[in-house]
Amino acid sequence: MPQTRAPYPKEFREKIIQLATNERSIVELAKELESSEQIIRNWIQQAGVDGGHRHDGLSSDDKQELSRLRKENRRLQQERDILAKSAAWFTRETASIPPKSSNS
Repeated sequence: MPQTRAPYPKEFREKIIQLATNERSIVELAKELESSEQIIRNWIQQAGVDGGHRHDGLSSDDKQELSRLRKENRRLQQERDILAKSAAWFTRETASIPPKSSNS
């Protein structure tokens, strides 16, 4: 099973992005941090999208909004399914109850 680690803090990522764009090579930073070069490249790309310098991806705010909407959509689908099953159950139950006769 792949080993996972906690996400890097935002301030740390920002510092690495600054170093990689101004002073140091990605390869050098990756070796020093014992991280992958691709992670640093991804951070740089995302910073470009967030800063409006690139237009080939979603901004971090858009990603958060998309994630929130997907969760809300799943919840609403579950609620809809529960209500549909409840309605079907109540329909079956009320159909099996004989009507009361009125003795007027």
